[in-house]
Amino acid sequence: METRINDMSYGPLLWQIALFLTIGLTIYAFVDVLRNAFRKNNKLIWILVVLFIPVLGSILYLFIGRKQRLMLY
Repeated sequence: METRINDMSYGPLLWQIALFLTIGLTIYAFVDVLRNAFRKNNKLIWILVVLFIPVLGSILYLFIGRKQRLMLY
């Protein structure tokens, strides 16, 4: 019987990469929301969106929420 050493499935590896990217993106968006100032309740709303809808909420925050930040320089 012949055994093949190089027979590797890339499915689990791709899932792990996707999982780490998702977790990293969510953490980045969450920290960015906490570090910046927003008007009224926008900070609370973005925190809830990022926490309860991790992937879509993080992407929405990066494209929409970052423009709503207050520049306090």
